Amino acid sequence: MTPGARIAAAIEILEKIEGAISPADDITSAYLRRRRYIGSKDRRYITEVVYGVQRRQARLDWLTGSNLPRIRVIANLFLVNRTPKTELMSIFSGDRYSPSNLIEQEIEILDKLSDKSFEHSDYPPQIAAELPVWIADILNTYWGVKFEYEASALNKPADLNIRINTIKGSSKQILDILQRDKIKTNTTNLSPIGLKVEGRTNLKASTAFKGGFIEIQNEGSQLVAALVETRANMKTIDLCAGSGGKTLALGATMRDGGPLIACDTNINRLKKLKPRLRRSGLTNVTIKNLLGDHDPFYKEHELSAERVLIDVPCSGSGTWRRTPSQKWKFTKSHFREIIQLQKKIMSQGANLVIKGGRLIYATCSVIPEENEEQVAWFLQRHRNFTAVSVSQIWKKVLDTECPSNALIDNTYLSLTPARHDTDGFFTAVLEKTDN
Repeated sequence: MTPGARIAAAIEILEKIEGAISPADDITSAYLRRRRYIGSKDRRYITEVVYGVQRRQARLDWLTGSNLPRIRVIANLFLVNRTPKTELMSIFSGDRYSPSNLIEQEIEILDKLSDKSFEHSDYPPQIAAELPVWIADILNTYWGVKFEYEASALNKPADLNIRINTIKGSSKQILDILQRDKIKTNTTNLSPIGLKVEGRTNLKASTAFKGGFIEIQNEGSQLVAALVETRANMKTIDLCAGSGGKTLALGATMRDGGPLIACDTNINRLKKLKPRLRRSGLTNVTIKNLLGDHDPFYKEHELSAERVLIDVPCSGSGTWRRTPSQKWKFTKSHFREIIQLQKKIMSQGANLVIKGGRLIYATCSVIPEENEEQVAWFLQRHRNFTAVSVSQIWKKVLDTECPSNALIDNTYLSLTPARHDTDGFFTAVLEKTDN
């Protein structure tokens, strides 16, 4: 592809993302999948432009006074890539497959930016943090002096993490398979079965992935699953299973013993779990598509489960470094709806737990209203539950000390990209003391 064709493709993808509900990675993948003539190097370049612009969106808009995807790309090329104006004119040539010629407004913006540096020192805090103002205000109050440190990490590209599937073999055996696949890895900081993939690789084409020896899963997600502390003789329900990342981790922990039930209201997400189960070697998982709040499942399994994991729908703020476009689509009204949904799911999950069993509440969010504030609300209304310190469970299941900077009130787990190099996760373990 010519430089112009690459940029034209990136602009087209960004315009599609702007007006869509679907995640940016789904839109980008679909665009490239439909155009198989685009080579791997071109795909990589286009993807880097798309995600680079998304990560710099607030600052680019602030500098240019525009929120148009095309102008963001132009400013990104000029300020970040340091592409000269003359070269930009040749890229935006209007030739076949290239973007149309620069218009007067765009040339004026370039002239305005000619004496600017992208590393501008006068960005307002929320602009520098690349966050919507209302979210920046919440997190600034929450993090205080650590706001800049924490917020900047939410905008940095994330490592690719994998989990060793202990059903298929030992860590050594699977590391040998990865080595034969020429996939370079390093151990993760906190998860004993987690690995960081080094460099670029087509992981899904590897023997290790196709054979189910590994699963793509962030280290933080692995730790949440570990804190469920389930075993083969414990009935375990994953009430918000989605595509089943944590379900697979729980199944491995249970050594393929059961029962383990993966539930979700979204049938399309659950469909993604089926091929993952086949690869994983797990046979103890039952998939259940929940048909609303009055599904008979809730009555059938009332007061029956030793462990219930509720990884509730949330803002996803802890994963925005992977999905930077999603934070700009997340509204206050949506946030309020999610808060109420979380409360409902917590109460539904509580009704499934037996006396002495545990409800594990988890989010991939760093916003306190979705985390510790939700748990406080729940404990106030469900006096038959009490919080168990995750540090105790951590020591037992991981055989290490839980980092003190990963604890809230010495009870709840709080992981962030800045402090732990994981996605942002919150976990509370709530034990039922009475029915």
